[in-house]
Amino acid sequence: MPHNHHHGDCGHESHDHDHDHDHDTTNLGPNDNLFPYIDRDNVIALNSSGGGSEVIKPWDKRNNDVFLESDSDDQLILRIPFTGSVKLRALILKAGPTDQTPDKVALFANQQSLDFNDVADKTPTQEFDVAQSEDACEYAVKAAKFSNLSSLTVFFPSSQGANTTRIYYIGLLGQWSERKGNPIITVFEAQANLADHKKIQGTDGAFNTPQI
Repeated sequence: MPHNHHHGDCGHESHDHDHDHDHDTTNLGPNDNLFPYIDRDNVIALNSSGGGSEVIKPWDKRNNDVFLESDSDDQLILRIPFTGSVKLRALILKAGPTDQTPDKVALFANQQSLDFNDVADKTPTQEFDVAQSEDACEYAVKAAKFSNLSSLTVFFPSSQGANTTRIYYIGLLGQWSERKGNPIITVFEAQANLADHKKIQGTDGAFNTPQI
């Protein structure tokens, strides 16, 4: 049995040979990997003894022994902020082994403060069934629903039978751009905060009611 890694276990993403990165650039990984644009210092994991950022690692470290495991039960939430605006193309996930693999993964776009109470009432932007596999499996998202991301919340609602869920690697593929809105908003806020601004609107401060 020459193949210890069961590529077929990834299901719908089993043989993705249309992309060059499956062959010559194995160590570099997909060239649109968003790892450099994830704000790893502010990644948060809920219901875990780890911080979360330890499983968001470079492609060539995806098979190392560092993992994130759920704590009091098999549910796990990761909040992943970006340093700019992201158009997401795919999630790559390496989990397990066997029944510690999550049953599903639910993705929420721009819901940075979600906790376990919130996710029960919210519909995920997209969710996937997770395959048991020794490999990192790619799950393509509907790009239109993830086209202007400032953060991604990843929710694992249950394991495939174990008391805890274990994650080894989370990778995100897509396009990154600088968030153009921030500098403009900052300028307008600065103008609005000028001390003289309101005095111009009224007469000697006699009118306290806003004019707008």
